[in-house]
Amino acid sequence: MAVEPITRFLLAVGAILLVSHFCGEVLRRAGQPPVLGEIVGGLLLGPSVLGLIWPSGGAWLFAPEVLSNLDRAAQLGLVVFMFLLGCELRTDRIERKSLVGAVVLGGMGLPFAAGIGVAFAASSVLAGAGAPKAGFVLFFALALAITAMPVLARILVDLKIERTGLGALSLTSAAIGDGIAWLTLTLILVGTGVHGSGNVVTTAILAVALVVGTQLVVRRVLSRLVTRIESEKVMTVLLLVGAIGFAVLTQMLGLHALLGAFLFGTAVPRDCPLVERISEQLRGFTVVVLLPLFFALVGLSTSIGLLGTDVSHWLLFAGVLVVAQLTKFLGAGGAARLAGLPGRQAIQLGTLMNCRGVTELVVATIGLKYGLVNQLGFTILVLVAVVTTAITGPLMRFLIRREISEVIGNQEDVPPRERLSRSVSE
Repeated sequence: MAVEPITRFLLAVGAILLVSHFCGEVLRRAGQPPVLGEIVGGLLLGPSVLGLIWPSGGAWLFAPEVLSNLDRAAQLGLVVFMFLLGCELRTDRIERKSLVGAVVLGGMGLPFAAGIGVAFAASSVLAGAGAPKAGFVLFFALALAITAMPVLARILVDLKIERTGLGALSLTSAAIGDGIAWLTLTLILVGTGVHGSGNVVTTAILAVALVVGTQLVVRRVLSRLVTRIESEKVMTVLLLVGAIGFAVLTQMLGLHALLGAFLFGTAVPRDCPLVERISEQLRGFTVVVLLPLFFALVGLSTSIGLLGTDVSHWLLFAGVLVVAQLTKFLGAGGAARLAGLPGRQAIQLGTLMNCRGVTELVVATIGLKYGLVNQLGFTILVLVAVVTTAITGPLMRFLIRREISEVIGNQEDVPPRERLSRSVSE
């Protein structure tokens, strides 16, 4: 019996939501952020699992026309998600600017430098066919330097340290790092010419003009609109149209659409109850429905089988993972220690900043789309994102539990709640 394309698309969406959220709930109960389970769910639906045990079923469910429609829905979800990330980027609440600056510089600088070395050594294995070597090297280095602010925020809440000095420091550093990462990615796409349209110099000039215009003009316009428009529905439509419009604009400039959505989000007024309510509503639908579609597409593009039985591929993956983990830990934690943060908190900070999660998946997907990395390179980046994110929560629980135990041993007369506060605050 013939099945209409819309029927197959709806079946695929249903399967993705069921598997992704089931895995998310399983990992949530295991002490992991649910988004990690959703990423794992996407991997289960790809060639690594479903394609291995039931290739004909996977091919039928995710036929080319279905994948095309899923990609469109996922791209819309990513545009809204990046807009929300831009809205959450806060630089106005930084108290110890020198400490935050040190964490961002060390936490991104050391992994980036090490990533350049790894990329040079492995370019023949991981670079996309025809990709400019400079573009691949810079892109791969950037991918290793990322910290995922959204997943980090969830881990902090789960650990109940989001309101501590350590939590605020890590989240602020991750947010600023995300902004720098997207700016750097823009420069890489423009500078290496992999965007595929227009003159590099012209694109760069237009991109700079767009950033300046957004901060000087669009920000003021949005501030006035927020104070004059009371309708939540009208404001929601305006913000969504603005985010989509900026996404279209940057795509026309030859950059990625997500960069425009993120840029527009940075211009949205902060500390506005109306905007916060709208953001919460958009986040709910985006995270529950649209982002799992993106995770599924990542899973369908990821094949652990590419590592195969070739020992060199597994050694390369292990090497990239170790480099990513150690350099982020030493870079962020070491810089914080040099800037005056106590040793134990510097260790905890270095652990937290290793969370890569969704942000690295998005960046890796852009690299695959523009041919900067091949399927093996993409698979390795996805696995690095999954493993580093999975390690962060349990390791932090161990560090905090050990510290609380030691504090309790030295402060028997201190109330338990105060012991916890002392052990995790600055």
